[in-house]
This record gives sequence, C-alpha cells and structure tokens, in this order.
Amino acid sequence: MLQRKIAPEFKTVDHVNLVRPSHQKLANGCNVFCLSSGDADLVRIEWIFGNQRFNPQKPLLNMAVNTMLTEGTHTLISSQIADKIDFYGAFLQVEYGHDHSEVVLYSLTKHLPHTLPVILDILTDSIFPEKELETYKRNQQQKLQVSLQKNDYVARRVFNKALYGDTLYGLSAEPHDYNSLNREDMLAHFKQMYQPCNCTLLVAGKINSETFDLVTDTFKNWTNAAVQPDTSQPPLQHSQEHFYFTEKPDALQSAIRMGRTTINRAHPDFPALQVLNTVLGGYFGSRLMANIREDKGYTYGIGSGMTSLKHSGALFIATEVGADVCKAAVTEIEEEVNLLRTQLVPDAELSLVRNFMLGSLLGSLENVFSHADKFKNLYFSGMDYDYYDFYVDTVKTVTAGQLQQLALRYLNLDEFYKVIVGKY
Repeated sequence: MLQRKIAPEFKTVDHVNLVRPSHQKLANGCNVFCLSSGDADLVRIEWIFGNQRFNPQKPLLNMAVNTMLTEGTHTLISSQIADKIDFYGAFLQVEYGHDHSEVVLYSLTKHLPHTLPVILDILTDSIFPEKELETYKRNQQQKLQVSLQKNDYVARRVFNKALYGDTLYGLSAEPHDYNSLNREDMLAHFKQMYQPCNCTLLVAGKINSETFDLVTDTFKNWTNAAVQPDTSQPPLQHSQEHFYFTEKPDALQSAIRMGRTTINRAHPDFPALQVLNTVLGGYFGSRLMANIREDKGYTYGIGSGMTSLKHSGALFIATEVGADVCKAAVTEIEEEVNLLRTQLVPDAELSLVRNFMLGSLLGSLENVFSHADKFKNLYFSGMDYDYYDFYVDTVKTVTAGQLQQLALRYLNLDEFYKVIVGKY
C-alpha cells in the first residue's frame, strides 16, 4: 500500500540508459539508423541533409528550397500532397537548421506503404512551381517586415551577424533578398543537395523487420546525381566591433543580447560549461532571474543559453527590459558575470543545479523520439554514447573551483558582443 506520509527514496543518477540504433548503409550511400521501442504503432522518420555551401549572393537558397519541398512535384500539386498525408492520419513537416535541413514524417506503421511513396516523390521530383514560389516570396517578405518591428528579433539578427559574419550562421536576410530567388537556382540547388549520399535516414518508433525492410526497399533505388553535394562552409567571420545599438525612440522595452562564440559539444569543456551556464541563467532559479527579475523587477524573464553547431558554438544572454532601466539591467548582468569569475559558487547552489540538470536529462527521455534526438546530438557531433556517461559524471563532480576557471576562460566581458535594440 502506498504510504503518502513517507517521502520516496532519493536516488542519484549514475548512468543513463539510452535506446541505441541499428545501422545499415544502402548501396546509394544513404545511412539508415533505426531505434525501435514503445508500444504505439507509430513511427517518426527523418530524412536529414547537410546544408549546401552558403553563397552570400544567394543567401536564402538553403532555407527556401527546404521550405518549398512540399509545394509540388511533376505528379502531385501541393494540395494533393497534403491530402494524401492527411487521409492516412499522418503528419509531414520540413525543418531548417543552421547545419541541416530535414523532412519529417509521423505515420502509423500500417500506413507507411501509402505515405512513404509521397516522400520519395518529394525528395526526387520537387519542381518548385512558379506560382507557389511567388506566393512564398510575398509571404516571407511580409512576415520579415513584421518581425523587423520586434526588438528581440532584431537583436538576435544583429548578434548572429556579429558572431558569424556573412555565413550560414550569420544569415540576416532583408526583404529584397527574396526577390533574388528563382526557380532555376532552386532546382539546381535541390538536385545537388537532396541526394542519398547526403542523407541520414533516422527511423524511430515501434519497428519490426517488416517495417524496416519497407523503408529501406522504398529508398534503396534512390539514385545520386552526377554533381556531388558540397556541404563545406566558408570560414566564420567574427566582427571587430563588439557593441551594437539600434535606437528606437518610441520603444517601451529594450532588447538585450550579450555573449560570445565558445565551443561545441565535441569539446571536453562543454558539459562543465553547461553547468556554469545553468548557474548563470539556464533555469528559473538562476542568478540572472533572481537578480534581474525577482530582485530588481526589470524584466518578466531573462536567461542564458548555449548553442552547439557543427563549426562553432556560442554562449548568450537574452532579455527584454523596460526601456528606462536598460542601462541598469546591463550593469547588473555584467555584475553577475563578474561574480562567477571572482567568487566560488556555494555548495548548496551547485547541488541544486546538479539535481536540476540531471533531472532534466532524465525528464527529456520520455519516449523513443527523445532517444532519437539524443542520438542525433551525438552522431552529428562525431561522438559516441560514452558522451552521456561523461556528461553525467561531469555534472556530478565538477567543483566550484573548476567552474571559476571556466568563467575566467569563457566569460571575459571584453570578448562579449553586446547588442541593444530600443533605448539605452
């Protein structure tokens, strides 16, 4: 019988058990990974492509081609694609990221014989119809013009541009850039990038051998083009200027974004730096929240975060504050950063952060799709499953002294980029 007056036993996290994939490489070069778990007859299949080399003269090609994959083929118009997917209760979406572009299908296992051929048609025969392209360009220009009125959006654009320059990571499109999109460029880009040799196919869900064979048989005859994909990227271009202020005289709030390039997941300092970031602003009980929100009341929310990219990484602080207290908020943020460089994190605070991070890790593994996401983090970072044991061990054992050394190494305000949009 459950005794509600007795607290459950406290247990420490020593090891994370992750569902591991099976692997098969098709003759066409497509790598297929399969994670089988769960009771529901549901699968998520992801076709993940490395982004084509960034061309500053045609900055929107990667994004536009990926977004318009579902707009039609020689045999299916966009409404027919949507109807076929909807009829079988499936869900299809395209996702664009800095390093990869994805096509994602959620489908009941029994309906895969009907939904997979639609995906194959999209990946081999998308035609980017002129009418849909013009609609896409017009809609995106309107959305961008609306977004450019938002201080936090502008601050993020300026910050990324300062960190990464005129590269895929620093992309900061203007409305007129959409006018340069044309069907010929998009078709050429599509044919070069969306090839099996540039595809990682990730299948997760309740999968038996028959299901796996269906997936591989559907895509095994997918052929490569004569022109090979070029997924190399230009070198990053860090700006020499470290302070950017975009004045908006009528602003009621000012957006603040501060930070710098750091390291990505493949670096051995990464897990410990995540602990330091969590102390600073990585959860609701963080120092930035306690100071800027709870104590000073300058904002509804503030946080810090870390990004891990293929060719870089960054640590950033972001918030929106009352325009009249922007300068004071920046001063307080800088004070919190400097405290981590000059004072040791107390044991009680470090213990709380450890428990939060380990609990969050376990809480993020709610289903097989979550396990597939963890695998993607490893695979595209060139790492193996030992990383998560290293992560858990680091979170449990990193000392306050080690965190201070990391703060001295990575939290030097002289190396931070500071972006203010609004009043200052």
